[in-house]
Amino acid sequence: MTTNSPSHSFAPIVNSAAEWRAEMARLNKPGQPSFFHIRTQLPKQGRTNQVLGASRYMNVVLKTYASGGENEIHAHSNEDHVFVILQGGAVFHGPNGETREAGRNDCVLLPAGTFYWFHAKEDREELVMLRIGAHIDPDSDVLARIDLEGKPFDGYSEKNKEVPV
Repeated sequence: MTTNSPSHSFAPIVNSAAEWRAEMARLNKPGQPSFFHIRTQLPKQGRTNQVLGASRYMNVVLKTYASGGENEIHAHSNEDHVFVILQGGAVFHGPNGETREAGRNDCVLLPAGTFYWFHAKEDREELVMLRIGAHIDPDSDVLARIDLEGKPFDGYSEKNKEVPV
């Protein structure tokens, strides 16, 4: 194992699914461990995604949301993933009106095909989550999302309430 001195620089913010895929490809180092440090700048509005680590079967992303930030209902068809809330709080919603609040140190596991959406709690500080995803089929698009009608759904679209940071 080769070790480098620790780097505490910021991981780049990815602004599209294509950038997310490219960053996962760049970070995928088969047969080598990956070391990373969780560090981010908090957004005043919108949200950010920073890919921290990736392998053929997994990816780790640091996600930040300004207070009140949200997304639209969707499911990931090729990935199980878990959110670990590091700061702030969120309300998770299911397709039938179910809701569940989650705060610091709470986690939610979402198997592939689970429909959900969430929003950052407005009465708390910015939402910071670690997102760890596991690919179901690494030869298919890990970022594939669908809406309630089963149609492809771009996570960086206006429909997903994407706003500039």
